[in-house]
Amino acid sequence: MLTFREVRVFDGQNVLPSAHVTVADGLIISVGAAQPSPAVEVIEGRGATLLPGLIDAHAHVFPGDLEQAAVFGVTTVLDMMADPVQAAGLRAAAAAAPDLADLRTAGTAATVPGGYGWYLVVEMGLLPPFPTLADPAQADAFVAERLAEGSDYLKILIDDGSTVGMPTPSMSKEAVHALVAAAHDRGWIAVAHALSAESARMAAVAGADVLGHLFVDRPDPELADELAERGTVVVPTLAVLGELFGRPRGRRLAADPRVAPYLGEGARRMLTMDSVPLGEGARHDLDVATRTLGELRQAGVTVLAGSDASNLGTAHGATLHQELRALVAAGLTPQEALTAATAAPARHFGLADRGRIAPGLRADLVLVDGDPTADIDHTLDILGVWRGGHRLARVTSDATGRCPSSTP
Repeated sequence: MLTFREVRVFDGQNVLPSAHVTVADGLIISVGAAQPSPAVEVIEGRGATLLPGLIDAHAHVFPGDLEQAAVFGVTTVLDMMADPVQAAGLRAAAAAAPDLADLRTAGTAATVPGGYGWYLVVEMGLLPPFPTLADPAQADAFVAERLAEGSDYLKILIDDGSTVGMPTPSMSKEAVHALVAAAHDRGWIAVAHALSAESARMAAVAGADVLGHLFVDRPDPELADELAERGTVVVPTLAVLGELFGRPRGRRLAADPRVAPYLGEGARRMLTMDSVPLGEGARHDLDVATRTLGELRQAGVTVLAGSDASNLGTAHGATLHQELRALVAAGLTPQEALTAATAAPARHFGLADRGRIAPGLRADLVLVDGDPTADIDHTLDILGVWRGGHRLARVTSDATGRCPSSTP
């Protein structure tokens, strides 16, 4: 049994200024002011804050990424497009090894032939060839195949490439409606990739549950209220949008002394690589995106925190902390940003056993020095990470830059 004594607790929504939190058999068994029974291990929490394990609501996972995420307190990763065979192997590994973040995945995302996402196969070779959707009538069979391959929700790629100046074939409104309907028929969440206000509205009207990015052009002033009325959730991914559209911060993050010692070789390389040049005619405005997030918050739209890690300028785990800072800079309070990385994604993705600090839930926990509910920067002052009550070995990288795991 483990007890955190007299620790400030952010329970996913609210702050308890001082509480005792007791863990046994991988679960939280008590949270409160009363002194618990004697524990095998006691951690004095004065001056520190206990957070639920962080949930990255938008990432793309490859081998080694779940270890890297966990080192930075991200205990659950929601993958938004992956090779389903590889993802199944990674998920099984995470289930057997508590030093890896837990994984949920969209597997194969829905796109049209030659459409957005296909470059991952043709130009980059990151994914094996995958099925596409040529006709809305194929939607039900497409979603059924994703269910059979072990996906947990549906990702729909709605993008004509205009924001990056690289035109691609785009999915029709009819296909988006059909895919969302097929997902909902199976009790699934539908997540839409949409970088323009027009495609975001198309996704919302079709009933998509989550927008996987914040759009980067000026929307109709009524769009924020429309998203709120429909209950559409938004994952802004401001950090990766900055990398894509000319405001990179990856190198600065890589140099942070709280980050650098824990970066694996691949993560360090990704954080410090130069951005890919955009095509002529690219249309985007990051100032608009930042203002839009404030409007969404004012309208009551739920915001989730996601890193979109595995893109240039990002690293699993570390970039989610950068995203929390960006959310606060755009107008969220520190507590709202923390909820966006804990209780809110757990609620919207049906992960009822995590995302909060409450009796009966998984003991996925992060202990940080200071008070991130007052200053979000303290989320990187990590004192310890627990997944299922197991304390992770936060070893620093070795001389080669690899970040070894404590498991074989």
